[in-house]
Amino acid sequence: MPRPRRVARTPRSPRRLARDRHGRGMRSPVTGPHLPLLHTRLDDFDLTVASTATYLRGLWPELEGVVFEVAQGPEEAIHDDHIDRWKVYHDERRIVFFRLPIVRFIRVLEGEDREEKLVVESCVFRAVADLLGREPWELSPGRYRPY
Repeated sequence: MPRPRRVARTPRSPRRLARDRHGRGMRSPVTGPHLPLLHTRLDDFDLTVASTATYLRGLWPELEGVVFEVAQGPEEAIHDDHIDRWKVYHDERRIVFFRLPIVRFIRVLEGEDREEKLVVESCVFRAVADLLGREPWELSPGRYRPY
C-alpha cells in the first residue's frame, strides 16, 4: 500500500535536510561531547603541509604571499619518467601539493623506517626550493638533510 505524501509547511534548506533527517534533530559528533573530534589522515596531511609552510615563511620573507594548496591529484599525473607530487606556479606564486601521489609514495617506502610527516615535509621543502631557485637543504640548514 502506498504511503500518503506529506506536505511540507515551510521550505527547508538542503543543508538542513542533510542534517535533520526524519525529524530527529541535529546530529551530534560521533565522539560525544567529552572527547575531542576525530582526526583523519587528510587532516594530518593538511596540518603537516601548513605547519611546514609556516616554518619556511618565518625563515624566508620571499615566501610572503605564496599560496600553498592541497589537491587530491594532478590532471595529468603520469609522465614518461616520473609522477608529479607537486606543481609550482611561478607566475601566480602558488604551490599545489597532490596528496594521493605523495601518500602512495609513502606506502612504497613502508619497508623502510620512514614516517609520513618526514616525507610530506621533504616534499614541501623541495617544492619551496623549486619556487625560490635554491637547493632544499639551503632553506633550513640542519633541519632538512638529503641523506
